Amino acid sequence: MTSRQRSALTIAVLTSFLGTFLISGVNIALPAIEKEFNLDAVTLSWIVISYLLASAVFLLPIGKFADNIGQKVVFKGGILIFTLSTILCAIAPNGTSLILIRVFQGLGASMTMTTGSPILVSVFPPVERGKVLGLNVAAVYLGLSTGPFIGGILTQHFGWRTIFYFCIPLAISALLLVFFKLKSDTNPRTPARIDYKGVILYSVGLVAMVYSSSNLNKSLGWLILLTGILFLILFVLQCKKSDHPIFDITLFTQNRLFAFSNIAALINYSATYSLVFLMSLYLQKIQGFSPQKAGIILIAQPLMMALLSPFAGTFSDRIEPRKLATVGMLISATGLFMLTFIGAQTPVYVIVMILVIMGTGFGIFSSPNMNTIMSSVGKRQLGIASGTSATMRIVGQMMSMMIVTLIFSLFFSGTQLKEANNILFITSIQLAFATSGLICLAGIYFSYSRGDLRQ
Repeated sequence: MTSRQRSALTIAVLTSFLGTFLISGVNIALPAIEKEFNLDAVTLSWIVISYLLASAVFLLPIGKFADNIGQKVVFKGGILIFTLSTILCAIAPNGTSLILIRVFQGLGASMTMTTGSPILVSVFPPVERGKVLGLNVAAVYLGLSTGPFIGGILTQHFGWRTIFYFCIPLAISALLLVFFKLKSDTNPRTPARIDYKGVILYSVGLVAMVYSSSNLNKSLGWLILLTGILFLILFVLQCKKSDHPIFDITLFTQNRLFAFSNIAALINYSATYSLVFLMSLYLQKIQGFSPQKAGIILIAQPLMMALLSPFAGTFSDRIEPRKLATVGMLISATGLFMLTFIGAQTPVYVIVMILVIMGTGFGIFSSPNMNTIMSSVGKRQLGIASGTSATMRIVGQMMSMMIVTLIFSLFFSGTQLKEANNILFITSIQLAFATSGLICLAGIYFSYSRGDLRQ
């Protein structure tokens, strides 16, 4: 491995770890945040959704922008914004400000997410692509696995703000590495031409759809939802007629491999992302565990992801990725349906076993699926392909949280979770897991039917 390759891999892995560490760490700290800021169940979910929404809104235009001016410039800006917003999150005075700052944190994360994979792909040969992408995915899951454990310890003994303090020196280290070690851009610098009308239609549509999930128990919520859908339809029409669309529709209409792989990713994340959010609340509210103990239990799922994703990525360089990914999707669906039977007396070992099953499924699915996406387009499309796949991931995560927010708004509107009836809470999360399991079943079709990467 050359010095250039080693530097690019180190930077990508470190930033991937940071983003997911904060996500999983904040999830375990949600009951403590709810208590300090006196938030109701729906508002509490927006601490997670605001980050995801900002990431989803900016990923597509940033992917197009990075293709034009160079991945390095965008990556550096993203690290800077992410670092500053992490510092501000640590000193947020109330729930509203924390939600707002998380928006900027999501912006910074979107800038690194959409450029990290193209930087790796540009410096490594095709035969090593699956391996390095697998290592990058492993860093994502390492962040997810250590987040609950370290976040639980910090929250229990020093308060939830120390999760952000813990990340500040790591973020600064990543910032220094980017500025001193990332020596060259992967693309020539040319004037960026972006369809701003498309950006507006996409952003408004996405924000409206997400906001409506908190208000679907009211007539206004349905009006907002329909408005969001209308704007997204107009966005697709705008992309078809624009000379410089932020989203290349032809990648979906003319590239079945790319299209079905992205749809499979969207479905998988829609089905599985809210698992840690729900299980964190369940373990602390129903089982009565401390943040530290809940975090230790939740390690099981992402730890399996981190262990298996590099091997799955390497195997996807040798055998057809769709076979591995489809098996992973099937295992994930099995785990979700098993979770519909959890209750107040479910033994801890059963919970850990199901989390291991979920982690195994996702670890087998993710790296082969990402390898397929990045290998199904030309070099000049790597940025938009990465941005698209990251958008599918973030939108899927957001849709997963939308389902939870909708269920919470129906069951606990205006009520804090700590005051909610335990039986009602268990019913709500069982409904969420059943819905997610059905969604995951649909993903099996797209994963298997995408076609072969090596024909």
